[in-house]
Amino acid sequence: MKTLLTFVAALASLLSFSAGVNAQDVWITPDTPFVELDLNGEFIVIERNQDNEAVIPSSFAKTSRPCPPFCVHPMSAGEGVETVGEIELLDFLENSVVNGSGFLVDARTPSFFNAGTIPGAINLPFNLFTPSDSNPFLGPMLTQLGGNQRGDGSWDFANAPQLLLFCNGPWCDQSPRAIRNLLAIGYPADKLLYYRGGIQNWLMLGLTVVVP
Repeated sequence: MKTLLTFVAALASLLSFSAGVNAQDVWITPDTPFVELDLNGEFIVIERNQDNEAVIPSSFAKTSRPCPPFCVHPMSAGEGVETVGEIELLDFLENSVVNGSGFLVDARTPSFFNAGTIPGAINLPFNLFTPSDSNPFLGPMLTQLGGNQRGDGSWDFANAPQLLLFCNGPWCDQSPRAIRNLLAIGYPADKLLYYRGGIQNWLMLGLTVVVP
């Protein structure tokens, strides 16, 4: 009997230790330990880094980038454009990107995107949105986004998806410029969202980053 009790006690201790090792202590919210997504047949899990000693990567640890061009941006990227945080971005992935009614847009240049981005994002660099005759990519891209060009050259975005744009962080001008250009073209403000925190805040919170 004593041997059995010793074995049970040892087993309980082992199971307790294992549970502690495998437990997820760093949740996204008190009710959400992680987010699971099925995007275009790819299963994705977004969670926070479980290492309590983790720090932000050195490339995003700078506090004093020269301004200009790396100036602090206002909360709003344009009149009527909603600014969102991480929880709203995750909701957007679950409720809009998964069903194809919206796109999460990484508006940074490809070198940044290829180094790591938010899961589910597509790369549409900010300069593709420049409304200029010298930009041959604008028309085809807007058409792919559901826009229809009228005979007078203006655009009808009645069937266009909602776009949530981000770049490197509150000091990055790439997604605000893309949003300003989209508004100038006629893209509805209520179909645009701005994640001001960008990759800087995403990394600061230890959230999942993927390399395309």
